Amino acid sequence: MAALAEANTAAAGAYGDDPWSEELGTRFGELLGRPVEVLACWGGTGANVVGLASLLGSWQAVICAESAHLVTDECGAPARFTGALFLTDPGEDGKLTPAAVERRLEWLGDQHHPQPGVVSISQVTELGTVYTPAEIAGLADAAHAAGMHLHLDGARIANALAATGTDLRTMVADTGVDVLTWGATKNGAMYGEAVVLLHPELAPHARFVRKQAGQLPSKARFVAAQMLALLDRDRWLEHAEHANAMAHLLADRVRDVQGVSLAREPEANAVFVHLPHDAIAPLREWSFFWDWDEAEGLVRWMTHFATRPEDVERFVAGVEAFVGQR
Repeated sequence: MAALAEANTAAAGAYGDDPWSEELGTRFGELLGRPVEVLACWGGTGANVVGLASLLGSWQAVICAESAHLVTDECGAPARFTGALFLTDPGEDGKLTPAAVERRLEWLGDQHHPQPGVVSISQVTELGTVYTPAEIAGLADAAHAAGMHLHLDGARIANALAATGTDLRTMVADTGVDVLTWGATKNGAMYGEAVVLLHPELAPHARFVRKQAGQLPSKARFVAAQMLALLDRDRWLEHAEHANAMAHLLADRVRDVQGVSLAREPEANAVFVHLPHDAIAPLREWSFFWDWDEAEGLVRWMTHFATRPEDVERFVAGVEAFVGQR
């Protein structure tokens, strides 16, 4: 909020022609170890649309996991605005694999079918799992070998970095990612995400795509100022480390509650648990969370940058009460 107020003290150029936006591009270049182009957008769905549309022709398709956020939780926006077909694969614990990519190449070169053009992965995945840099590099190699590009939906990229103890360059630039959607909103920003083009020459029309998609903020400095504040003194990583720690605390506190079964150990800031079916609705009414698989009684609990230990303890007390009332 202080960064927003500071950016509001005087007039500045519009549409990204301002010192904050310029500095943001410089900072990402430093973090990634190479010149990049950074496009500020209003939100994550819009940023994914811009990133994908900048890489795709109207005849092309996107290969991704069937649980990918851009397939399941963006109301079809990427498909509508790119015109692309989305070729999904079940994946392994939410992760796409090089073998899955290769299975989707049977249409390559056939003029009667959409041509795979982009491989897209979510980091962290929707199942709360985290790709290692080696896994991302393997996907980049598979994509590039087939003449495709690799897009990384990094709404929770900071949580992945915190979970693996690596840095942005190692996880993104060095692995071969072509376009990154860098998440800020889930990590403390009021609004705004960034499309980071690691090879701007691959997407010469990206700025026009952003405008056409309604994702060009006239006062882009207010997006850039928030992101600079997050990057300053590694706040974005501190926020993510805290969110991850709260998820581990939550998992540790509920693992011995009778009737609760951890589906997997948390890797980042998502906790998946199985609950008795008749306890889910009243618990959710008391404190909202998402059902993940109703048939299996699987639910997802998320922690974030502002979750406090006392919030976790309060929620655990609620779980004990509602599950125990059965």
